[in-house]
Amino acid sequence: MFLSVFDMFKVGVGPSSSHTMGPMVAGGRFLEALRAQPFRAHGLRASLHGSLAFTGKGHATDRATILGLAGFLPETLDAAQAEAVLAENRDRCRLSPEGLGDLAFDPARDLIFDFDHALPGHANGMVLMATDAQGDVIYREVYYSVGGGFVLTEAEMAARGDDTRSDDAPRIPFPFSSAAEMLDMAEKSGKSIAAMKRENERAHRPDAQISAGISRIWQVMRDCMDRGLETPGTLPGGLSIRRRAPAIHQALLAERGMNLTAPHVINDWMSVYAMAVNEENAAGGQVVTAPTNGAAGVVPAVIRYWLDHVPGASERQLDEFLLTAAAIGGLIKHNASISGAECGCQAEVGSASAMAAAGLCAVMGGTPAQVENAAEIALEHHLGMTCDPVRGLVQVPCIERNGLGAIKAVSAASLALRGDGQHFVPLDAAIETMRQTGRDMSEKYKETSLGGLAVNVPNC
Repeated sequence: MFLSVFDMFKVGVGPSSSHTMGPMVAGGRFLEALRAQPFRAHGLRASLHGSLAFTGKGHATDRATILGLAGFLPETLDAAQAEAVLAENRDRCRLSPEGLGDLAFDPARDLIFDFDHALPGHANGMVLMATDAQGDVIYREVYYSVGGGFVLTEAEMAARGDDTRSDDAPRIPFPFSSAAEMLDMAEKSGKSIAAMKRENERAHRPDAQISAGISRIWQVMRDCMDRGLETPGTLPGGLSIRRRAPAIHQALLAERGMNLTAPHVINDWMSVYAMAVNEENAAGGQVVTAPTNGAAGVVPAVIRYWLDHVPGASERQLDEFLLTAAAIGGLIKHNASISGAECGCQAEVGSASAMAAAGLCAVMGGTPAQVENAAEIALEHHLGMTCDPVRGLVQVPCIERNGLGAIKAVSAASLALRGDGQHFVPLDAAIETMRQTGRDMSEKYKETSLGGLAVNVPNC
């Protein structure tokens, strides 16, 4: 399977790529399938299972499912129009997706949070159904939201089987499916990881389109960060969490140029960049999956740190940063997971930190071996991290956790650049360890809010 840089970095909306973007995408796919049927549907129904049920309210999965069945998609969602459709649905209990007419959908009756029956394919499962005039189901499809906004049907999950290749061998010049293969191809070709990834991208789209798409990714990331640095207030959801990024940012700006500023304050800059993004995400703003919404702040924070604080940094190298990061993210996704519901937060913030470390190491002159080492260091030191959001909201501990993920990424890149690329633990071993740890991890620590901070912190 070819995983493009534009698969790893997708423009969408908060607060969650798996719980918000995924169900919306699933709704759009269901509508497409329904339009192709020979019969006319009269109503719609949806049931949410596993993590989608347990933390769906906090992640706005209910809203996302309704909007997806109304025809909205994450990348093009208009917030005002979406709110109008949700209000109309509450009043009329109808949805009117293009080409399908008026369809009955009462959110109180037709949107089911099934806490008792997990689906076998993945922790994030949902069933979408079309009904006839009598309310009987005449068409259904099972969808799995597997992290990062990726959605697979039940049949696609089964067909995926043991295929863990990060790139599609027959169609691309560098079909690496492991870090070891990636390094071997880099050595034999004399190309960097970013150069190989760009060659793979060129097999699917022209070079100008690649560069323009990467520029847009960074623009959306930076716009999101800037909004987060400037917008005060309280985050939605009931925890009354204050947005902290604007005040911290203003304090850091006021301290600039002071002779007595402690060196460790650079960590505050990295943290505030990441927190700004994740506060926007928590508020339902436009973000870029990197590789998920819950971990969306790490990569842009490290890029902003590099551009604004590292001498000689230039946006001309953004392609190299993001292509390198996407290559590492692709390896993790296909050989383990980027889903918190599947492997805990090690798969989200841990993966993001590895991607950011690799990208930073690359643009600072690292060899492919040093880049692989940077990714391994960052991932290794997130192993075992659980996903236990308080009240199912992507706020505590998620927002601060992105800041610490960015700091670890920069430290990992720096350590790797101090070496020659030779190291004891291969990246492939760290990825496999993450997969095994996620498999063995108790379900209550995998985005269900049934354990950890979610039950030990008063949230009423």
